[in-house]
Amino acid sequence: MNVRRRLIPAALASALGLGALTACSSDSAATGNTDKFDVVASFYPMAFLAEQIGGDHVNVSSLTEPGQEPHDLEISTKQRAQLEEADAALFLKGLQPAVDEAVAQTGIKTKIDAAALTTLEDHGTGGHSHEGEEGHAEGGHAEEEGHAEEEEHARDPHVWLDPVKYAEVAEGVGKAFEKADPDHAADYKKNTAALVEKLNGLNSDFDNGLKNTKTKVFFTNHAAFGYLAERYGLTQEAISGLDPESEPSGARVRELQEEAKADGVTTVFYETLVSDKTAKTLARDANLKTDVLDPLEGITDRSRGDDYFQVMEANLKALQKALGAK
Repeated sequence: MNVRRRLIPAALASALGLGALTACSSDSAATGNTDKFDVVASFYPMAFLAEQIGGDHVNVSSLTEPGQEPHDLEISTKQRAQLEEADAALFLKGLQPAVDEAVAQTGIKTKIDAAALTTLEDHGTGGHSHEGEEGHAEGGHAEEEGHAEEEEHARDPHVWLDPVKYAEVAEGVGKAFEKADPDHAADYKKNTAALVEKLNGLNSDFDNGLKNTKTKVFFTNHAAFGYLAERYGLTQEAISGLDPESEPSGARVRELQEEAKADGVTTVFYETLVSDKTAKTLARDANLKTDVLDPLEGITDRSRGDDYFQVMEANLKALQKALGAK
C-alpha cells in the first residue's frame, strides 16, 4: 500500500534523529551501541510491543516521533545510521514505504516484519463489501474509484486494532527476540505470555461490550478499523479510504447520509492525528454527533490514555456509546 498523507510538514520528519523516542519510553539514549538489545521500531504499536516484550533487556527507539502521522515519515541520514547500529528493526511492511525501503537497504541482522506474523486482508474502504456497490460505481463515482483502485484493494495494515491479531504479532516478535538475544530468552517468553494474556482480556472486553447494541454500523474518517469491525461483528463505513486526506465524492456523502438514517447511526468518528474537517462537515449535514475513535498510530497529549490498553478501552467506551450498547 502506497498511501501518502500530507498533514505533517516534511521538516518535522527531517528533524527526527538519534534521539527519537517512543511515547512510552523516557530513555533518551540512542538506539545502538548500548549494553542492551537495541531495537528500532517503525512507529508506536511496534515500539509498544518491543518495550512490553523486551522489558529491562531492550533499548527501544521509534523512527516516528509522538504526534507525527506515521505515513508521512521520511527517513533521515541519521536514522539510516541508527538502523545500521541497532540489533533489530521492528516494522510493519506496507504501512510506511520509507521505512520498508530503509530496512531493506540496511545490513541489520534481525529484521522483524509484523505483517508476516499474521494474515493481512483486503477490507476495501469500508471494511466490508457494500451492498449495491456496483450501482454506486456508475458515472463520476466510477472514475474516482478507478483512480483509487490501488488504495481500495491494498492489504489493510491496521492489525494492531484487533487484539487477537495484535497478540499473534506479539507472539512472533517474542520468538524473534528469543532467537536474536538468547541470553534473555526466558524473560522474553514470560513477557510475551503476559502481554498475550492482557490482549486476550482486552478481546473479551470488546466482545462482551459490543455484543448487544442498537446498531452495528459506525462511520469513521478513514478505513482503519476493518479488523476491529470484522472481529466484533460490526460494519465500518469510511468517509475516505485508507487515506484520510482524500476527499469523499458527493455521491459517497449522500450514500452515508442515507445510511445513517436507515441504520440508526448517531456518530461520525474522527481521529487525533489528522484533520477532522470532513468528519465534522458530514456530521453537520446529516445531523449526527462526532467523537474520537483513535487508530493508535501514536500517543500524544490529545490521546485518551497513556498507552495502547488505555486508548483501546477508551475506544471501546466510545463505540458502546455511539452504537447504543445495552
